[in-house]
Amino acid sequence: METTQVLARQSKYCSEILHVMGTATHATNQELLSSLRLTFPEVSATTIHRATARLADRGQLGMAPAAHDGSMRYDVNPLPHDHFQCSVCYRLRDADFREKVIDVIRSSIPDCEIGGRLVITGVCKDCKNLTETSSDAKPN
Repeated sequence: METTQVLARQSKYCSEILHVMGTATHATNQELLSSLRLTFPEVSATTIHRATARLADRGQLGMAPAAHDGSMRYDVNPLPHDHFQCSVCYRLRDADFREKVIDVIRSSIPDCEIGGRLVITGVCKDCKNLTETSSDAKPN
């Protein structure tokens, strides 16, 4: 018996989303829509939603922590990993610190099963520098 592999059709929009995600790394459908409209002015929000859902179903995109407004956010890296999220600009950065802190977390909440990935919040270097620069410019 011969088996055949069915290749998933890759639309121009899916290809462009993957291209954009290669540099953005994390994005909402709205952010992707704004970016894709530069090349494809006719693209609709529904098309972007369907394309990102298809890419996520295929394992080509992962799910990132939600944006500050609750919007779903996609991750170019579909493998499980941790994130740092800036509490000022809301940008995400990939991180991998779970193994370094999991024992501390387990010891602080004993008798609980710990699972999932971690999201640590703080202020990113860019926002910290902007804050320091603006406070330096204020007269006393």
